[in-house]
Amino acid sequence: MRWELDWIANRARLSPDSIAVVDGETGSRFTFQELNKRAESIACFFRTIGIKKGDRVALISPNDVSYFDLLFACGKIGAIFVPLNWRLSSEEIKYILSNSSPKLVAFSSQFEELLKGHKTRKNIKIDSEEYHRIFNVVSTSIDQEECILEEDPLAIIYTGGTTGKPKGVVLSHQSILWNGINTIVSWNLSAEDVTLTYMPMFHTGGLNALSIPILMMGGKVVIAKNFEPKRAIQIINQEGCTIVLLVPTMYHMMVNTPSFKHVTFPTMHTFLSGGAPCPLEIYQAFEEKGLSFKEGYGLTEAGPNNFFIDPKISRFRRGSVGKAMFFNEVKIMTAEGHVAKAGEVGELLIRGKHVFHHYWNNPDATKEVYNDGWLHTGDLARCDAEGYHYIVGRKKEMIITGGENVYPLEVEQCISKHPAINEVAVIGVPHQKWGEMVIAVVSLMPEQHVSKTELTVFCQEKIGKYKVPKEFIFVEEIPKTHVGKIDKNHLQKTYKNIVG
Repeated sequence: MRWELDWIANRARLSPDSIAVVDGETGSRFTFQELNKRAESIACFFRTIGIKKGDRVALISPNDVSYFDLLFACGKIGAIFVPLNWRLSSEEIKYILSNSSPKLVAFSSQFEELLKGHKTRKNIKIDSEEYHRIFNVVSTSIDQEECILEEDPLAIIYTGGTTGKPKGVVLSHQSILWNGINTIVSWNLSAEDVTLTYMPMFHTGGLNALSIPILMMGGKVVIAKNFEPKRAIQIINQEGCTIVLLVPTMYHMMVNTPSFKHVTFPTMHTFLSGGAPCPLEIYQAFEEKGLSFKEGYGLTEAGPNNFFIDPKISRFRRGSVGKAMFFNEVKIMTAEGHVAKAGEVGELLIRGKHVFHHYWNNPDATKEVYNDGWLHTGDLARCDAEGYHYIVGRKKEMIITGGENVYPLEVEQCISKHPAINEVAVIGVPHQKWGEMVIAVVSLMPEQHVSKTELTVFCQEKIGKYKVPKEFIFVEEIPKTHVGKIDKNHLQKTYKNIVG
């Protein structure tokens, strides 16, 4: 194996006694030396049960150190790590297992029911005595039988499957390595950095956004499972966290918890939001406390990290994800096929060594998103005259009503400024006259009331008439996806026939 690809062994050599991982639930702590030895033991175990280069190893578990055990062990022998979304149904899990055909499925006992009826060569419970005995066996040196190259697959992360069956995004050793290097260099990470990972580690945000880059640099990763805002605040200060990534829904819960008003975060230098565009009032809540807050942008197929913005600048450019990072390129292409001018909206394209390799067993889908070395993200963006980028929304979410383009994010940011609004999602539904009609699904703050007419007038004062929702739908809670994003696909299906 090329020495630079087994970077966890190199980090263990340089920082053997530094704390690498902390279990936020149990308080268990693992040094880099211990983390690497665990991976070596698992790799030897893999060899004894016949797992070799190219074989898949699946894991279904809440956030746990076993994610690192299996990922790093796979890296050492050329196997491929497949983390599974435990929030999926048994049928969906069955499809992914059938598609990836793992030789081993490791799982937490709480998810044993999800695996019923699926046969693999071997299953193992990560919370069993059998799993823990692996670490008591003295690992032998791992002589690489086959050469492992940068372009060889290291992980397959399945996308949500919102447009059909889930697609397996193949991340090579190169993809994960260069996402880490790019993030470290562009974001100025150091061995002093500490992050708290609440993002699910079966998702690229939980695994690759900060966890892997910070471990690569020699910092500390605190793993936590079920997000609870008061507990999250406690862990951030208890463990001396410096940079944290959460989705907007988590931040929304945090800024609305009573303890947020009084707490300070003495060690934090950056609160980072990702996964979906962040409401501007969350920026305001952090600015009022003098805390640095910014947005990032990513997708499973690209890193996920692609942009950097200094938090000092982000307060003056709310909503901007910044400029392309050090080792990647971006460009915006209009529907007419030319590079967008400043302020012009188009599709965001990305190129770099951190971009995914291909979709597993799906060459047609791969060809759809790759063109001349550029990844077509399907996201709409614009860039200002100074080179700062803004994500406008999904290409497929753009609403065309009466020939006018409406970007849901702009309308959502307008509506969310109303003091009665808790959360909002804007979608387009079919309309015989206009093609599509703009509607807003909203939930209200506790003990707040507002009428449809009041919201219409509120919007008319701030945005163009054609952008104002023709219908407001009030719900107790807006549905979310498995990573905490508002589930617009569910809303589309629910309200597609709202127009009589």
